[in-house]
Amino acid sequence: MRREFNVLALIKGNERYVFVYDDDSRQSLIDAFRDQAADPRLTFSWFDAAVMSDKAREQARSAEQDAPVKLRF
Repeated sequence: MRREFNVLALIKGNERYVFVYDDDSRQSLIDAFRDQAADPRLTFSWFDAAVMSDKAREQARSAEQDAPVKLRF
């Protein structure tokens, strides 16, 4: 079975935030957004966390729509 990964990237000035995750890790990814937004050492903001969370959910919806229908007999 082939394993697929999703990629989300955010570019803020000279900084790059790149997140690679699989479908099973989506909630952990959203938790990581929250943790990074709470870290005062990072420029990753709460707004960034909200936008990236929405994008991750959008990727999930898109993947569900593109998934082939499995029929059981």
